[in-house]
Amino acid sequence: MLEVARRAGVSRPAVWRWRQRYGEEGVEGLLRDKTRKPGRAPLSAEVVAKVLALTCSQPPDEASHWTGRTMAKAVGVSLRAVQRLWDAHRLQPHRLRTFKRSNDPQFAEKVEDVVGLYMDPPMHAVVVSIDEKSQIQALDGAQPGLPIKPGKCGTMTHDYKRNGTTTLFAALNILDGTVVGRCMPKHRHQEFIRFLNAVERAVPAGKLIDAIVDNYAAHKHPNVIKWLARHPRWTFHFTPTSASWLNAVEGFFSTITRRKIRRGVFKSVADLQDAIGRYIHAHNKASRPFVWTTSAPAIFEKLAQIHEPSERVRALALRLFQKVHRDGSRRLTTLRDWSGLSASKRCATLARESFDGV
Repeated sequence: MLEVARRAGVSRPAVWRWRQRYGEEGVEGLLRDKTRKPGRAPLSAEVVAKVLALTCSQPPDEASHWTGRTMAKAVGVSLRAVQRLWDAHRLQPHRLRTFKRSNDPQFAEKVEDVVGLYMDPPMHAVVVSIDEKSQIQALDGAQPGLPIKPGKCGTMTHDYKRNGTTTLFAALNILDGTVVGRCMPKHRHQEFIRFLNAVERAVPAGKLIDAIVDNYAAHKHPNVIKWLARHPRWTFHFTPTSASWLNAVEGFFSTITRRKIRRGVFKSVADLQDAIGRYIHAHNKASRPFVWTTSAPAIFEKLAQIHEPSERVRALALRLFQKVHRDGSRRLTTLRDWSGLSASKRCATLARESFDGV
């Protein structure tokens, strides 16, 4: 039997079934597969349309979003069927992506100005991205953690002792990727001016300085404006409001947080400041020029697409309109009316008008 299974490339239970069928029906029983119970019929187009339309609408019972089980119960299909449909149509109701649209009236001008400095910096000038990371905590665990080892990840205690805070002022040089950093106890305009003096000393004489800063009040303090008047080679370029993603030094703050601060153990503020200084020193040894690849028109085009679902869902909703919305006095009856709605309202309309019983 093992030899037959090996030569035929099947399992031993399959050979057992062949022997049983040969004993019952002879050679005729081996020439065709034995009839079996019919499987579950595939979901109809109406059920598929119902699942997809309901997914884009508000769920019942005051819930914020649909889950696989609530959808399966509402439509009358299995949980796995709902999961397959969501996967095939790239629907993920359990996920939520946050966004913040800037309401700066000069948004376009500021984006073009900052992106222009990144992609085409002026000659004989140094472009720096300046910001501060405030309230960095010097945390010490309640007890030492365990190191990583095969089969187990490293550990840290949930509770901790807070030994104070510091503020990191940093200026990222776009041309070579180096960082000028200073830790200070506060982040007022006085500390900001002290940091500007440090950057002033670090930049070679004869070079103009184009500084990209955000709209924090300390950056626009009257004393800061006076300092700029006394240092004519400096020019501030402000990012739009609610657009910290446009400030390149934020990427450095993210890196130092993930790679040094978050898992660190600091017995005092001085230990924290020393660790930050060592990290900046190591970073500057292996720094690389900052490269910005997205043009201003590409950013505007991307922002214009916020709150718009994928093309596949939009096309599907249009096909569902043609299939489902054929009659009914209170329903949309023309394709022109349907095209005038946003994609999200199309899905909601389908759910409200076609599946009121759910």
